[in-house]
Amino acid sequence: MQVRVTGRHVEVTPEVRQYIDDKAQKLPRFYDHIHKIEMILDHESEQFSCEMIVHADRKQTFVARGTGPDTFALIDLVIDKLERQLTKHKEKNRLHKHDGATEFPAPP
Repeated sequence: MQVRVTGRHVEVTPEVRQYIDDKAQKLPRFYDHIHKIEMILDHESEQFSCEMIVHADRKQTFVARGTGPDTFALIDLVIDKLERQLTKHKEKNRLHKHDGATEFPAPP
């Protein structure tokens, strides 16, 4: 799995890059078919903004955004949002796969 971190109007320090990498490595626990993760950090006036894009199988794309004054708290917030999206998608696929279509009708 490839993780790419980009900074717009802000320098991404090695500590932030390592923190993002550690957090991103936990995402495949929620959905197995992740290929690439992109993280974009931006600094506007006194707020940081963070956008994380997860590319998975079948051209599935999951996106989470957030803004806040603290970079590390913002990364945690975005990761939590993605965990919920990935879990919901996985459960939806699992339930759709076993929707009861093979059941036989009740006898009259």
